[in-house]
Amino acid sequence: MSQTADRVDAETAARPGVPAEHPEFDRLVRTMWRLRQPDGCPWDREQTHRSITKNMVEEAYEAVEAIEANDREHLIEELGDVLEQVVLHAQIAADEGAFTIDDVVHGLNEKLVRRHPHVFGEHAAAGDGGEVQDIWDDVKAAERAAQGEKDAPQGLLDSVPRSLPALMQAQKISKRAAKAGFEWETVADIWDKVAEERAEFEREAPGSDARALEFGDLLFALVNVARREGIDAEEALAASNRKFRARWSRMEDLARAEGLDLDELGTERLNELWDRAKAEEKR
Repeated sequence: MSQTADRVDAETAARPGVPAEHPEFDRLVRTMWRLRQPDGCPWDREQTHRSITKNMVEEAYEAVEAIEANDREHLIEELGDVLEQVVLHAQIAADEGAFTIDDVVHGLNEKLVRRHPHVFGEHAAAGDGGEVQDIWDDVKAAERAAQGEKDAPQGLLDSVPRSLPALMQAQKISKRAAKAGFEWETVADIWDKVAEERAEFEREAPGSDARALEFGDLLFALVNVARREGIDAEEALAASNRKFRARWSRMEDLARAEGLDLDELGTERLNELWDRAKAEEKR
């Protein structure tokens, strides 16, 4: 650990109420090691980083769902499942002689200290979350520059993970480009771009690859509107999904109360139930 991290830890450890030891974490590491032993679990022994890639993503989304549902007990379980993925990946790496869970935690500790100079360093305290984000961006840029001295130069967008959900990825990409000066002057200008992309979409043949690509451009332009408005596009769409689910579920309840099946109803009747469910929300 760096001298800075050592100093920070010593200062933190002296504070009243500092967290104590975490024996359950060590027990988890030992349990995972045992599962990967020759007489352990055949499934766990067979796994590789690549074979459980989807598991990491699925467990993270399930944790987010528990957060959004404000379900504390479920969140405890789902955070455990996320942690299981981290520890399993670390044990797979340890078995290969690549790295250990201690390397993972050490690297995270170092990064947390390095990226919070407004808390642990000589940087002035941050006034709000926006200022903190600017500090993070500056620190990460310095990290990339330092790494670039050892490796091939990295492009502006190379650090945006390609595995992110498309809307989230689009917002990060557009933010990086805007910070580099590739930006519209006003939100109204972006809405003009949205209109332009819609026109290009409508000019392409229905069902064609070109039309699908233009639809993607239309979505990307809308993400820029969200960014300028301070809206998280991914969270906004997720909220709309939840709202639609809730309304549809209420429509099913209303239909059942009348002895009806939604699948057998026409558009007019469905719209009527939709309006009733929407009106109940407003009340």
